[in-house]
Amino acid sequence: MRKAQHEIMTHAPLRSNRRRLVADGMNLAGIALTSMLHRESLAESTGGVSPQPSSPHFAPSAKRVIWLMMRGGVSHIESFDPKPMLNRYAGRTIRDTPFEKQVFDSPFTRNVREQLANNVIKGDEAKIWPMQIGYRKCGASGVEVSDWWPHVRQHVDDISIIRSMWTTDNNHGAQMQFLSGRHLLDGCFPTIGAWIRYGLSSLNDNLPQFISIGPTLHRQCFEGIGSSYLGPEYAGVRLNIDPGDPLPYAQPELDVTPQEQAIGARLLGQLNQLTQKQRTNDAELRARIQSYELAFRMQKTVPDLLRFDQETPATQQMYGLDREITRPFGEQLLATRRLIENGVRFVQVFHGDGASGSWDAHAKLAEQHSKSSEQVDQPIAALLQDLKQRGLLSDTIVVWCTEFGRTPGVQGADGRDHHNYGFSIWMAGGGIKSGIVHGATDELGYHAVENRHYVTDVHATIYRLLGLDPRQLEIPGRKRLEVDYGHPISDIIA
Repeated sequence: MRKAQHEIMTHAPLRSNRRRLVADGMNLAGIALTSMLHRESLAESTGGVSPQPSSPHFAPSAKRVIWLMMRGGVSHIESFDPKPMLNRYAGRTIRDTPFEKQVFDSPFTRNVREQLANNVIKGDEAKIWPMQIGYRKCGASGVEVSDWWPHVRQHVDDISIIRSMWTTDNNHGAQMQFLSGRHLLDGCFPTIGAWIRYGLSSLNDNLPQFISIGPTLHRQCFEGIGSSYLGPEYAGVRLNIDPGDPLPYAQPELDVTPQEQAIGARLLGQLNQLTQKQRTNDAELRARIQSYELAFRMQKTVPDLLRFDQETPATQQMYGLDREITRPFGEQLLATRRLIENGVRFVQVFHGDGASGSWDAHAKLAEQHSKSSEQVDQPIAALLQDLKQRGLLSDTIVVWCTEFGRTPGVQGADGRDHHNYGFSIWMAGGGIKSGIVHGATDELGYHAVENRHYVTDVHATIYRLLGLDPRQLEIPGRKRLEVDYGHPISDIIA
């Protein structure tokens, strides 16, 4: 047995000879098998409630979603929300500025549940740090975007920048909060990808409808793909983008012909059907059968989708596949376009290695943000351009987000700390207005003060555009809180 298979099974021991037959004999696609085992573990702990998915509740504006998460906390101050007052009052504490009361007497300071004490934002300690990069007005809209995003800002007329996001988690569990709407201290809840997979039927039965690409969320609720009480079949599938080996461990150890594999798959299906007759209400078994069948179909479809040599040299160059620094993320976004083009509903792409993510700039902010933005700026701009020229942007929602921003005060000599009180994201396509700025933070970029939006407002906006009413998706016996539903951001909906 290969090393990766062994690692998969040591994390979730195989509990039946039939499952071992699949893992050892047929050796199905590693990515689907990994996801399946995570789902089975989840189903055992939640009871596996799995109603059938529904159709849209009303006419949709969009069909699919691309969710781009920059892990670690991108500084809103140095990306999409310029704050010249930081330059004016640099070196002073916040208490030594005219903005002391609006910062520290604000009721918004209560919007935090600390996992980790954050001392840098205290007014009597934090020295204001000036912006570390310049800004430039771009496009017909004249929206300002920093010099670390020269390619994305060429598409500023296609996006809506939201400068007034806030959340309650001041540590990196906020990555999961952005996906589920719940603080990590509350436990694990379905992610937006799982809800969309649950609420809408499949666009392509040969591909997963919820795919996650890039570094996982470190030890967070099944790595950001969990479906919790929705049931195991609605969890996401992790996909590693490697054109040279698109489905690792998908081939059997021994020489097996496609005909022999097909015979094995039919035999497995017959065994599963016999067991299902005895366990008609077993959601775990139903999910397992679906995963086996999907994994077998993926062996035929996924390798072809990851053949980037089918793309023109101009397209490959546009995504940055010809440059070492942009190639990894460029391949991920090119794969994303090919996946959604072929019927995947929801693709989330994480950027930023490490437990926290490479955008976590407690020190060397200028160096780290400059490097990280260079890795993703060109590929993201290429994705927007490619979707638009193929006619896909009109019914594809693109979300660019991060878990929180960075403090206006300096940490150490050259960094900024976590900042959940106000930060920026942007959205594009699929019924989103273009070339606008919505919401605002205060003069120091501290609090979101105008058109404030908690993270589930982004979810509600996406549901509205997909034709879903989240209140009609509620599961009997699983009462959701009002904050879980959010409110659509009507000002950015076209």
